[in-house]
Amino acid sequence: MNLPKTYKALELREYSENKNRAQIVEKTIRPLKKGEVLIRMHSASINPSDLMFFRGLYGIKKKLPVVPGFEGSGQVVASGGGFYGSYLKGKNVACTAPGRGDGVYAEYMITDAFSCLPIGKDLSLEQGACLYVNPITAIAMVDLAQKYGAKAIVQTAAASALGKMVVGIAARKGMKVINVVRKPEQEAALKAVGAEHILNSETNNFERQLRVLSNELKATVCLDAVAGELTTKVLLAMPYGSRAIIYGALSEKEIPLHAGMMIFQDKKLEGFWLSTWVPQQSPYKIWKLSRELRSLAKKELKTDIAARFPLEKAVEAIDNYAVNMTKGKVLIQTPFAEGK
Repeated sequence: MNLPKTYKALELREYSENKNRAQIVEKTIRPLKKGEVLIRMHSASINPSDLMFFRGLYGIKKKLPVVPGFEGSGQVVASGGGFYGSYLKGKNVACTAPGRGDGVYAEYMITDAFSCLPIGKDLSLEQGACLYVNPITAIAMVDLAQKYGAKAIVQTAAASALGKMVVGIAARKGMKVINVVRKPEQEAALKAVGAEHILNSETNNFERQLRVLSNELKATVCLDAVAGELTTKVLLAMPYGSRAIIYGALSEKEIPLHAGMMIFQDKKLEGFWLSTWVPQQSPYKIWKLSRELRSLAKKELKTDIAARFPLEKAVEAIDNYAVNMTKGKVLIQTPFAEGK
């Protein structure tokens, strides 16, 4: 195909909650460096990390102005050279944005070839747009829970897209999951994906129920996306020697720590960030993970798509996701997704 010289993209001008912080602009495609690929974007996913990035609260802050968005999918249409980049040319891929520079909310994106995963013809580009952040995080944390010797897992924000993936992955590994939610309708969503143990943190006897069930199932690892007081409540109710792995902060509140919990109950807190975890893995581990992703993508890692917005309405898409996070993934799509 003949590549255009310019393309449309959503550009972030300031880190804030200002409604006018981002707008659609026309950008020029720069020359590729060795090891880079140019992707004609199809779909881009919106995650909680993207919402935090817009406000300047995420662990990565890029030089402004910048195109936001961490993960998406598309077709590799040009390569800057290198074996893997040349191999990818013409293939549909799931992809992540570079650590520096523009992200996926655009018609085209340049990224490192090793930030791309071929998805083949069996997986749709829409599902490919959701194949990195949540699935890899879910697989990595369940593996970590097994490494720590947990027989079962407690997870907060269990009705999220990632939470549903944890249910499926843990089941394949023979692990039980205690799913913590806040709303009755979230219980139904979890039952639909096979969740067995569901507790509502807003009920009066929540902590007692969790204490009994976590001891019965030997659930000694909590995967926590909420932070704040809920983390402390959950960890206090779990068995001696338990730990909480914090991978999100939906409450945007600090975790109140009780010294006695650490001293007398040997409870532990630690963090998990995918951007730190991936570089620490061996090439073999990443290759093995990519095979696991593809094998699970149609069932355990399948993502419910709640809404699709054209790139021109990207700001509206982000606002929509912010108030409907548990209803499914919201995608930002380019003309490529419309067959143009």
